Amino acid sequence: MSGSDVLFEMKFRGNPVLDSAKTVGTEWKSLALRKTGRMRRSLNLMAAFITSFALLAGSAVAQENPVTAIDIALEPDAAMLQHAEATNARLRAAFPEGYALDATHRPHITILQRFVDTAALDEVYAAVGAVLAAENPAEWTLKTLKYDFIVSDQTGVTALLVEPTDQLIRFQQKLIDAVAPFTVETGTTAAFFTTAEEPDINQPTIDYVNRYVPHSSGKKFMPHVTVGVAPPDYLQKMIAEPFDAFTFSPAALSVYQLGNFGTARNKLQAWQLKP
Repeated sequence: MSGSDVLFEMKFRGNPVLDSAKTVGTEWKSLALRKTGRMRRSLNLMAAFITSFALLAGSAVAQENPVTAIDIALEPDAAMLQHAEATNARLRAAFPEGYALDATHRPHITILQRFVDTAALDEVYAAVGAVLAAENPAEWTLKTLKYDFIVSDQTGVTALLVEPTDQLIRFQQKLIDAVAPFTVETGTTAAFFTTAEEPDINQPTIDYVNRYVPHSSGKKFMPHVTVGVAPPDYLQKMIAEPFDAFTFSPAALSVYQLGNFGTARNKLQAWQLKP
């Protein structure tokens, strides 16, 4: 599987909104689909990669390796969850093979991915906590822009694009600066969360974390919440419908250990946010 199969470069049009992708070759964040020929298993992998949803608790994997691949993510409030679940139900009605939003597929907005020194994880958490002490994301009002999708293996993966506000971009930069003292140049497969069923980490996943800053930061940052999968023809009609923009706020901030394809597999630390 080549890097172009796994990692797609973001494209923006005017006010940074992702172009609707009709062919593989457009990237949000790290995304892939194992071409095994087993549709359900492939969709589960693709959903996990795009959304970085899977939450596996209580792992000691991060403590067993000198470098840990992390994802710092905002988790949305009930307003976004309600819309995400409604859209997911619609997509599953059109495409029953798609995945459902549940405890292992939880919507969130990735803010930052980095390789960090495992021995300094507590210091990473403290640094992130210090950023939160000065910035209260729960007070932010974020606005959705539109639905959009990209296509992989003839299946469209759908997201709610979120306006990349100055607050979000500033927050991302503060987190970049905060974890910089603990960031390492690169990591190996050992930095990621794996299971007996999914033991592999591909090179494009490692490369994506390596280049998250600057390739997915600052003006290139495109926040989004992935909501499900469906056939591209169906999605083309859906995104052509009038879109009722809505607002929401972050409800929590979490640090995950990444898995293959950039999945947020193992929750390492979390902060509940209060307005």
